[in-house]
Amino acid sequence: DVVESQEHYKSRWRSIWIMYLTMFLSSVGFSIVIMSVWPYLQKIDPTADASFLGWIIASYSIGQMVASPLFGLWSNHRPRREPLVISTAISVAANCLYAYVHVPHAHNKYYMLTARALVGFGAGNVAVVRSYIAGATSLTERTSAMANTSACQAVGFILGPVFQTCFTLIGEEGVTWKFLCLQLNMYTTPVLFGALLGVVNIILIFAIFREHRVDDMGRQYKSINSDGGGSDVLDQNTEGSIDHVAVVALNILFFVILFVFAVFETIATPLTMDMYSWTRKEAVFYNGIILSVIGIESVIVFMVVKTLSKKTGERAILHAGLLIVLVGFFILLPWGKKLPNIQWQEIKNSSIPRTAPSEMLAPFWSLPELQLPSNHTAEPVGCPVTQSWCLNTPMIYLAQYISSDVLIGLGYPVCNVMSYTLYSKVLGPKPQGVYMGWLTASGSGARILGPVFVSQIYTHLGPRWAFSLICGVVVVSLLLLEIVYKRLIAFSVRYGRMQE
Repeated sequence: DVVESQEHYKSRWRSIWIMYLTMFLSSVGFSIVIMSVWPYLQKIDPTADASFLGWIIASYSIGQMVASPLFGLWSNHRPRREPLVISTAISVAANCLYAYVHVPHAHNKYYMLTARALVGFGAGNVAVVRSYIAGATSLTERTSAMANTSACQAVGFILGPVFQTCFTLIGEEGVTWKFLCLQLNMYTTPVLFGALLGVVNIILIFAIFREHRVDDMGRQYKSINSDGGGSDVLDQNTEGSIDHVAVVALNILFFVILFVFAVFETIATPLTMDMYSWTRKEAVFYNGIILSVIGIESVIVFMVVKTLSKKTGERAILHAGLLIVLVGFFILLPWGKKLPNIQWQEIKNSSIPRTAPSEMLAPFWSLPELQLPSNHTAEPVGCPVTQSWCLNTPMIYLAQYISSDVLIGLGYPVCNVMSYTLYSKVLGPKPQGVYMGWLTASGSGARILGPVFVSQIYTHLGPRWAFSLICGVVVVSLLLLEIVYKRLIAFSVRYGRMQE
């Protein structure tokens, strides 16, 4: 066996840490403007409505879904520094474009749509990041490295809105640099900050990142797309075919995992407004606190599963995670007898316009201001009668909702890390760029379809149908996991080169 030198070990892990940073910045690029997209869109283009906002939010995931396989293919045949630098540069340019979408005299909303799509396209580099980490770690290091990667991604999603909140102190007007046609305000400063972080990331990739590959046992060898040094491992270590049944199954499981979490994120605001008669402000505030706590819970879970997986194995933990998610959604089913408050029962004046179901289901950042008559200041709250199920579906108690939040916040990160880890182990020492690209694309597709699914089912049929169908989807995924359970083993274990 080739013994890894201390110098090589340090260089390898410095490069992995740069990948952690890249993953963090990718998630910050999505979340740092998410709270301010709607008011900024209204400011630059009054013709934009809430439905167009939906396209802007979805454009990020669409861009990432398209780019992930392309960057993955690129990383298989060329040094990974190339797709990493180009993708980050695209994100930097897209953030700068976002800061200037107020300049044109017409079609500003389409410039914003293009900017967010390009930011998502640049975020397709997460496939390169995960494929590099998979190839630069041994089997014993893999779970821990994948957990750290997901933790960095989660922290990015948590801190993005925090950065946005800090920049609100600048205000809507801010400072204008006429010679650059640039407005530094609460809408543009966050993306320019994101662009600055991207430039720092590119510099670190050039200065610190080096191409490294090790086999499942940790022996170093020269990567097929590397211009660096390394010891060649015998060809027999990469001989054998990948189990494509296991690969497809894990792609399906990963799709389901991100699909149900996207549903959970989308439904939180309209569900709490309908069930607990919260105002828009209360729903944003309380759910913001809940999602922040879930984010912290997820980071803790990422750290715990690194140790737990060494004792039980990844397959068992994935199974347990799916069961926890199933229980979380099962708890959300309406079981009581008390009906939710109807939106109009306390407001006697029927001339007040009702909020359309589509508006109630829009994400909290896309909710337009209600135009109430001048003689009314109260915001209508409760379950709107335009959703017919409100009249006969029992309410979901707050204790049910909080318990479900805790369970889903526990099960989702477990499933996320374990699916990535098992996927990389099944693929083995061969270049994983394209395969990781498809896995990332399936997750992006889930984030697009999840909100669409829940908006239709919840609006027309109510929470009982919506959550029952989600429970059914999770049950089917558990059956799929049982069918392929024995096939979800590491490439080297499958061909008898290592013991499980």
